[in-house]
Amino acid sequence: MSTARGKTDQVLVEDKSSVRIFTLNRPKQLNALSAAMVSRLLELFLACSNDSSVKLIILKGKGRAFCAGGDVTAVVRDINQGNWKSGADYFKEEYMMNYVMAAYTKPQVSILNGIVMGGGAGASIHGRFRIATENSIFAMPETALGLFPDIGASYFLSRLPGFFGEYVGLTGARLDGAEMLACGLATHFVPSDVAADEDVSVFRHRHSIMGGIFAKRLPMLEEALVKADSSDPDVISSIIADFSHVPNLKNDSAYLRLKTINKCFSRKTVEEIIVALEREADDEWISFVIQSLKKASPTSLKISLRSIREGRLQGIGKCLVREFRMVCHVLRGEISKDFVEGCRAILIDKDKNPKWVPSKIESVSVEMVDHYFSKIDEYDDLKLPVSSNLPAYAIAKL
Repeated sequence: MSTARGKTDQVLVEDKSSVRIFTLNRPKQLNALSAAMVSRLLELFLACSNDSSVKLIILKGKGRAFCAGGDVTAVVRDINQGNWKSGADYFKEEYMMNYVMAAYTKPQVSILNGIVMGGGAGASIHGRFRIATENSIFAMPETALGLFPDIGASYFLSRLPGFFGEYVGLTGARLDGAEMLACGLATHFVPSDVAADEDVSVFRHRHSIMGGIFAKRLPMLEEALVKADSSDPDVISSIIADFSHVPNLKNDSAYLRLKTINKCFSRKTVEEIIVALEREADDEWISFVIQSLKKASPTSLKISLRSIREGRLQGIGKCLVREFRMVCHVLRGEISKDFVEGCRAILIDKDKNPKWVPSKIESVSVEMVDHYFSKIDEYDDLKLPVSSNLPAYAIAKL
């Protein structure tokens, strides 16, 4: 298979009137973003930006995942071969894609019907509309891999209610579709199936949808969006709302623990967060949270907390530029090689027993953390495009 053909096959494109539907197409790899996929998505978004006939983009994944993250195993292979800059090039293009999506002038509807992790969040959360379903599973698991929540996560995690973003980013906790909607990661919740007590004809009549009977809401929603032939966010939101509802949170949802999360994760340091958690009444959830933190890379925890805290005061562009500096230091491995070790233990050998260096949180000094936020002399900073033709909601992000 040629590189060009592979690049095309990994992102399927459908032209439906004024709507472009892009489908991530690596189902066996849970649609993990390869370098070819990132390049292709960026190419497609830029092309549609300049095409006046395109009014709306729908992004979805094939199979049981929207996108399980970036293809970091390929990055680790390059590092092990002495070529960290190849990985830096991958992240540079991915972050450029994230920025383009955040600043996009046309509505993006991401259908998150399945796993949404890491780079998958970067390809969707920055867009205007994010649709969760009962199949959605969201997580930012980077601290367990020796990395940190990147792809602009320091921007969107820091803007979740209270200190929920610190909780999600540091622990790698998994959220379901109802929790995604409740905390704002999703803008709508659409069940993938039409319930037994619902009348399909209601949707069909309201949106003049044709065709045979099917019991799937998502194809009906796509058809309604195509039929609307509109780029008006209010029109699009209204259409999605017709298919949506607000689900109940499960009794054991972490979002119902927001008061405790705010109390503990608002602390200044990782050490203080853990101490605060240990002072809470011990139960299964508290134990799980503490263990999640103690299993993660100490270095990752410290740089992740600082990154999210800095993100609270920065726009998406500054967050991505800073995160790019950070990821270059991670790839170079001068302070810690935890990224290579984490990927080995979790994704490659899968023994789930990473040997972190430094191994203790208190061994990661302020000076070590500062190093990750410094400019790299031998590699250029991320250069983001400047555009004055941005909608108000995008300008607010920048």
